[in-house]
Amino acid sequence: MADITHGHTPTETTAGAGEAIPHPYHLLNPSPWPLLGAFAAGLLATGMVIYMHGGTWIIALLGFLSVLGVMFGWWRDIIKESVKEKAHTPIVKIGLRYGMSLFIASEVMFFSAFFWAFYDAALFPKVSPDNPAGVWPPPKIETFDPFHLPLMMTLILLLSGVTVTWAHHALQEGKNNEAAKALGITVLLGVMFSFFQGYEYSHAAFGFQDGIFPSTFYMATGFHGFHVIIGTIFLAVCWFRVQKGHFTPKSHFGFEAAAWYWHFVDVVWLFLYVSVYWWGS
Repeated sequence: MADITHGHTPTETTAGAGEAIPHPYHLLNPSPWPLLGAFAAGLLATGMVIYMHGGTWIIALLGFLSVLGVMFGWWRDIIKESVKEKAHTPIVKIGLRYGMSLFIASEVMFFSAFFWAFYDAALFPKVSPDNPAGVWPPPKIETFDPFHLPLMMTLILLLSGVTVTWAHHALQEGKNNEAAKALGITVLLGVMFSFFQGYEYSHAAFGFQDGIFPSTFYMATGFHGFHVIIGTIFLAVCWFRVQKGHFTPKSHFGFEAAAWYWHFVDVVWLFLYVSVYWWGS
């Protein structure tokens, strides 16, 4: 009677974590990671400010390593909740999908700022002593041929989009070995893209501080390259998880999130290629 009076049935009592839960939601256990993540991010930001004002870089390095440690520990716990505790119910997965969708939407706004800056400078070039005629690209700026290395980098990313889709279909069909092979190829293509972008930067005829064109070029393509590295690591983690059998045909959102992110990176590069390398040059 006590259980009924308090609005519970006997089957709703729990003997341990995750047992006889009367709802499909995931109630998180107390976790140190949000607090530790805040301290790590604060340490990194403080270290960067100190370094930019001529101080030591040690604090920034400690902050960066702390952020990596928090990321590893936090995501390890999430994988444990999904694989061992089976806490990611269909309702929980909807929340994860909304979260990843909103994250990608914020990334769209992030890159929109760089495109805005580039198009503003290109469509309304400012007259200056270095650019008396107000032309675009500015004088003395030797741009890249869009049909040489940039085109090859574009083909590499487009091919990686095909292989990650191949991996997705293989997972949906329960072919883990085939998915691992496709993911391995995708990671290799991501590494190749980063290598060629580094090669391109090392052979650029302009530096970051040589005007508005170099500044917007390096900010837009550089942050995209950073996202490619993050996406490559994301997919590499998924490759290890496929090897360990973490994904099933009906439960593989960890991979789907990585695939969404990778397709987003592909689309941003297409806009960069058309806008910065082809039209803008």
